[in-house]
Amino acid sequence: MAGRMIRLLVAVGLIAMLAGCRPQAAGRAPAAAAPRGAVAAKYVVLTFDDGPSPQYTAQVLAILRRYGVQATFFELGQNVRKYPSVTRKVHQQGHSVQNHTYSHPDLRKVSAATFRSQIQSADWYIRAQTRSNPRCLRPPYGGVNATVRRRAAALHKSIRLWTVDPRDWSRPGTSVITRRVLSSVRNGSVILLHDGGGNRSQTVAALPTILRTLKARGYTFRLAC
Repeated sequence: MAGRMIRLLVAVGLIAMLAGCRPQAAGRAPAAAAPRGAVAAKYVVLTFDDGPSPQYTAQVLAILRRYGVQATFFELGQNVRKYPSVTRKVHQQGHSVQNHTYSHPDLRKVSAATFRSQIQSADWYIRAQTRSNPRCLRPPYGGVNATVRRRAAALHKSIRLWTVDPRDWSRPGTSVITRRVLSSVRNGSVILLHDGGGNRSQTVAALPTILRTLKARGYTFRLAC
């Protein structure tokens, strides 16, 4: 019986060799081949600047929660100082809170000492509410040059700008904000909106249609940082 079993195993091994294949290790399933033509999910990055605001940030958070969307909030240190509980709520709901300076200066026009103070002060107030240090910086007005990049890097900050700007801060109308976003967005777009710095009722009103339409188009949402 044992001899017959040995001869059988030898025969199986010879057949495998002649076929140019190796016997598969026991208990290991063959790796599944990736489907041809597979396409990665489309995504956008939704960001809000100049908050927190006790009125408008709260409304934005409610809409984001309703649609199951996460966003990145680039907040001003002076506003976090005034409304710490709002920043805490943004963080607790799973959104990303990042640095937009302390008081919104053009970083291209400040001294090295002022630059450092603006970033570190905002970091301190944000960290007090989120227990984490912001990794990213959005310079006000998108003001970036070689000096700003060098100083940001020295403070271990990655600069994050945007690709879609509906200029909602100018209050052009809810329908205009909606149209500007939806006509410009592409896979990987970074959308700039505002939840602070003034009356943001038009932005809040436009947000549900923007989110609903982007989801219907097959977009997912990622954090900037």
